[in-house]
Amino acid sequence: MNALRGKIPFFYLLLPVVAGILTASQVHAFSCFFWIGLAGIGAMLLAIVFSSFNPYPFRWLFGAGTMLFLFFIATVSCRLWEEHTEFSFPPEQTTYMGYVSDIPQEKPKSMACNIAVSVPVRKNVVLYLQKNAEARSLSPGEEIVFSCTMQPFRNLGNPDDFDYVRYMQINGFSGSSYIPETHWKKTGRQKQGIAVLAQHIRLGILGFYRSLELSPDAYAFISALTLGYKALLTDDLQEAFRVSGTAHVLAVSGLHVGIIYVIFNLFFSFLGTSGRKYRMRQWAVIAMLWLYVFVTGLPMPVVRAGVMLTIYCVGKICRRKGFNYNTLAATAFLMLIVHPSGLFDVGFQMSFASVFAILFFQPKLNALFPVENRFKRSVRNLATISLAAQLGVFPLVLYYFGTFPTYFFLANLVIVPLTTLITYAVFPLIPLFFCLQWHIPFFDRLFTVCTHIVQALIDGTLQSVYWVESLPLSQLSGVHISFVQVFCLYVFILMITSFFIRPRARSAFIALSAALIFLLSRYMM
Repeated sequence: MNALRGKIPFFYLLLPVVAGILTASQVHAFSCFFWIGLAGIGAMLLAIVFSSFNPYPFRWLFGAGTMLFLFFIATVSCRLWEEHTEFSFPPEQTTYMGYVSDIPQEKPKSMACNIAVSVPVRKNVVLYLQKNAEARSLSPGEEIVFSCTMQPFRNLGNPDDFDYVRYMQINGFSGSSYIPETHWKKTGRQKQGIAVLAQHIRLGILGFYRSLELSPDAYAFISALTLGYKALLTDDLQEAFRVSGTAHVLAVSGLHVGIIYVIFNLFFSFLGTSGRKYRMRQWAVIAMLWLYVFVTGLPMPVVRAGVMLTIYCVGKICRRKGFNYNTLAATAFLMLIVHPSGLFDVGFQMSFASVFAILFFQPKLNALFPVENRFKRSVRNLATISLAAQLGVFPLVLYYFGTFPTYFFLANLVIVPLTTLITYAVFPLIPLFFCLQWHIPFFDRLFTVCTHIVQALIDGTLQSVYWVESLPLSQLSGVHISFVQVFCLYVFILMITSFFIRPRARSAFIALSAALIFLLSRYMM
């Protein structure tokens, strides 16, 4: 881990935050945490007082106090989040008031709506409204009054079943209920705010995609690819992406936000590369990035990418360049302070594991395959990024899902460039769509050609995914591993990489020991 030297601040600050969240999730007594926070503040004050006399002997005191205080902050944040998401509704039928916080999704027998309840409690719930014209007409921000008996989320109870209750709590929801059409009505008031505005922009973009008259699969795919809206995806399509190892394409993540960043950066390039206008350019890019983050619904990977790129843009304003481990740690630190339960989210863990692996492994893989030609170097970079990301996440994939895509390397070499081209091809359609109002034949033909290009690229992407899925042994299934085995795999990967870079007997011994413990634990299961 020599690469981490010199990256102390946020990596060290991240440790008490993670420890505080883990502790608060297991320990329900709060009084001890208060005294820990008080001790941290006292240690920092003592360090400040003693530093005026002789700072050197007490240099550790301020750091220790900071760690204790951050531990306290993390536990408080975690407990407040758990209180916000716990089921604490009256057992009898009660009247509530709240507003629609997301785009309603049509189910076979109901309309599923995410509701931010404001009266009599402040909670987020999921309502299943009886399907009718009024329920279908609901849009984000509309306030409703409804009467129901709220129900807690429940798991099916099958062995190794998906923990639906935990999943909903991590996402901030407390309960759900089915509402007949006679038990709710609109108040006529509209919630205002950035989040609601972003959802309306999202609705407008979905309407724009619908106007392109794409095939159903193409419409569902482009909605998921650019907006993270996956309600229209069929089960077969999602399974094909999972088996091929390209499911990350459907979940808007760092790849997509990076593409959007490049587009916005080019759009504001007229502001120049220095001086006050350059700083304005970076702030404009940050504003547009966060508008995109809100439009996608604030999923963890997108927020992570948004925070990282924001730190990167601020660094460019301060004339500091590049992503590093400290940027990643600062992003995790900020996200966990605001949303502590994200630590237990699979997407959060895989997102940070993949980015850490790219930062750690990709330079080493690139050094093994030096290339002079620019095109070959681009292909090599794409291949090493894909391989590095998979090295970071495949132990977690086996732990949570028990499956692993065999041809992920081949699939990503094809799918990632295609999805990048699709994203770039969609953006010219937006100004062309407005130019259609002028009824100029040239713009009409150009819009038609661009639409056909997008449809062809999407068809090529989907056909490639289905082809990879159809290959024999395209997915390894039923390979569940334990937490100890996950740890052994990560130790083996890190140590064997260290051995190939700088051959040392100690690295080989640790790697082989981790492999032996992994195999023995598999045999004993």
